[in-house]
Amino acid sequence: MLEELIHNLTGSEDVLVPFIIFTVGGLIAIIAIVFSAIKKTAITKQREQTRRELAAYVAEGSMTPDDAERLLKAEPRRSCGS
Repeated sequence: MLEELIHNLTGSEDVLVPFIIFTVGGLIAIIAIVFSAIKKTAITKQREQTRRELAAYVAEGSMTPDDAERLLKAEPRRSCGS
């Protein structure tokens, strides 16, 4: 069965070229999805770290709760690359 599949894929260029195109496209899509998930995870981790730090500042009295809330609601700057 596997030998037949390999023979069919390599025996005809009508099948080989689309197979290579879809395989490479699929791999690129999978890599993009994985890196996107890693990026979102890192952003979420940093956001939670910021919340913890602001909560600590409020708890020690060096920042008011209103200031912390204002900082948490602020939109992050967009860089040219993202």
